[in-house]
Amino acid sequence: MSDDLPTVRLEPVTADNWRDCTRLQGRPDQADLVMPVVYNLCQCAYGGVWQPLAITRSGRVVGFVMWGRDDDRSIWIGGLLVDAGAQRSGVARSAVRQLQQRFAAEPDCPNVALSYPPSNTAARDLYASLGFRETGETEDDGAEVVARWFPERVSTDR
Repeated sequence: MSDDLPTVRLEPVTADNWRDCTRLQGRPDQADLVMPVVYNLCQCAYGGVWQPLAITRSGRVVGFVMWGRDDDRSIWIGGLLVDAGAQRSGVARSAVRQLQQRFAAEPDCPNVALSYPPSNTAARDLYASLGFRETGETEDDGAEVVARWFPERVSTDR
């Protein structure tokens, strides 16, 4: 895929768009790979860690993602789901790149982490192409592998 990615925006989930987020559905063969958005919104509302974002294109919600800061200051990306009709068009790649740029600008972010089931080869390939490397760590009692991306820091010391 070229660098000509679709113009997507990451927007807060609000009273105006949360219902659109809950209507997002991946393909039927992806049902075991990502939790439903409703579940993730509950984690955001009641878990005290996750921050939800709607992924929009041309003003329409086409995806969902959430992020949270861990005790070690790393920032986690979770719950990424692109609606079936918008998949394979660069939406997920564009959203993750935007998150990488946002978090790399934070001086206290040592790395960005995420996890996925080993069987989710599409996720593994996407994240690897964006610089995420599997660490040997696991999540969810070993059901998911962890990959981390380490932002390059430009030193201003002379």
